[in-house]
Amino acid sequence: QVQLVESGGGLVQAGGSLRLSCAASGPTFSNYVMGWFRQAPGKEREFVAAIRWIGGSTYYADSVEGRSTISRDNAKNTLYLQMNSLKPEDTAVYYCAAARRIGGITTKASDYNYWGQGTQVTVSS
Repeated sequence: QVQLVESGGGLVQAGGSLRLSCAASGPTFSNYVMGWFRQAPGKEREFVAAIRWIGGSTYYADSVEGRSTISRDNAKNTLYLQMNSLKPEDTAVYYCAAARRIGGITTKASDYNYWGQGTQVTVSS
């Protein structure tokens, strides 16, 4: 059973930075794509970034491209999302997710099999 536990959220001023972490436990993640999604109040969950566990290829939503970096530490089974130049519109609950797939990176939430409980990110103006 895969378990994902996020941490690192909080309150930050616009222009600041945060690093989210997702501790993953379970079977080997060699055939997994790991992703970050977010959901703001009254809005649908949206894709933020994803990375293939093996190989490390990445993909970002246009809204965070150039401001965020997704990475993973294989030895620690931990996924990260470094977010810089944060904007008030980045305020949301951020979720870590895992998709067991051999194919390429997917941005569809329905393709992800496992989800964390979420961590709140609030950016003040």
